[in-house]
Amino acid sequence: MLATLTGLGLSTAAGLNAYIPMLVVGLLARFTDVLRLPAEFGWLTNGWVLAGLGVLLAAEVVLDKIPAVDTVNDAVQTLVRPAAGGAVFAATDAAERLDERIAASSFMQEHGWIGWVLGIAVALAVHAVKASARPLIDGGTFGLGAPVVSTSEDTASLGMSLLAVVAPLLALLSILAAVGAAVRLLRRRRRVSGSAPT
Repeated sequence: MLATLTGLGLSTAAGLNAYIPMLVVGLLARFTDVLRLPAEFGWLTNGWVLAGLGVLLAAEVVLDKIPAVDTVNDAVQTLVRPAAGGAVFAATDAAERLDERIAASSFMQEHGWIGWVLGIAVALAVHAVKASARPLIDGGTFGLGAPVVSTSEDTASLGMSLLAVVAPLLALLSILAAVGAAVRLLRRRRRVSGSAPT
């Protein structure tokens, strides 16, 4: 169950920035005992893969802070972020199965593809919200909001990634709080636009 919450948190983080949760999982699995990945996900701990993810992260961090370029970047990331979400969700779900204390006949173990699908769906949903909001932020702030929002998203992605691994229940509570805040914001905007004079 905790692996599912970890996967949920990591795929949420991937929807904001694909490379941060992949690096967190890869680095933790390579250099610590916090996470042990099975052989099929060993590629995440490969030095060349980690270096490549670091380069891609550096490019993402820069590009996502430039108005208009961030919108193009989001279009490109429409495939990357969901794929990353599926990979980290499936990897952490598979890591739980290495633990001999986990019952061998769990539903997720028998249906490993579910982790991929859930991770892709969660990351895609988060990415869709991010990608649709960024042009509005850029336009509403004349581009000045792009670096601020991008930095906030990167920070949230890193925080969520770490929280998902070390405290999955807190990660779930953070996700629920963010969803609640987003729903309240949407309701407030609808009320304001509904009461605006025509």
